[in-house]
This record gives sequence, C-alpha cells and structure tokens, in this order.
Amino acid sequence: MSNNVETLSERMTSSVGTRLSYGDKVTIGGVEAVPVALVSFGFGGGAGDMQHEGEHDAGSGTGGGGGGMSVPVGIYVPGPRGPRFVPNLIALLTVSIPLACIAGYSLPKIVRALKK
Repeated sequence: MSNNVETLSERMTSSVGTRLSYGDKVTIGGVEAVPVALVSFGFGGGAGDMQHEGEHDAGSGTGGGGGGMSVPVGIYVPGPRGPRFVPNLIALLTVSIPLACIAGYSLPKIVRALKK
C-alpha cells in the first residue's frame, strides 16, 4: 500500500504541482498576467491484519487519505525591464502573522538559552 502512495505522490508532484504553481495567462484591465500560487499536498495510507487479545478483538484494517492547498501569492505582469512580480498582500499577511507570532514566542527563549 505504501508503495502505491509513493507512486501516486511522485506522479502528482510531476504533473500537478508545477502546472498549478504558475497558472495560465489571464488578461486583467488589458494587461496579461501570470498568476503564481504556492501549492502543497500530501497523501497517507495504512493497512493492517493484526489480532489483538483482549476486550476488543480486531482482525483487519485499511485507510488512506490526502489533502492539499493552494495559496495565491501574486502575479507576474509586464514591466519596463521585463516581467515583474506583484505580491498578493493579503496572502503575504496571512502567512507573515503566524510566522511573526512564532518568532516572537521563540526568540526570547533562544536568546535566554544562548546566554547560559
């Protein structure tokens, strides 16, 4: 089962991941733009055929699942010196706020540990 999951994951990475990272050109206000997204996904699986002694005897089991997300991070638009990247500020803030909280929580502990 795990071999099937690895094979599926490898195929999805090569065929879907790259295509979703840079979308097809779109025209916005007469300007062609290429959307850019951060794509993440994962798969998992399980199997079993164990016999447990006791109150809850079990003899089989399978499972599997997966999930993914796509976060729009910006677009490429034409500029005077070639294409330029325009970030999606809402996505940038959405990602930055949790990172800033983690850094604010962790940094004093790291400094205290280095002083000892």
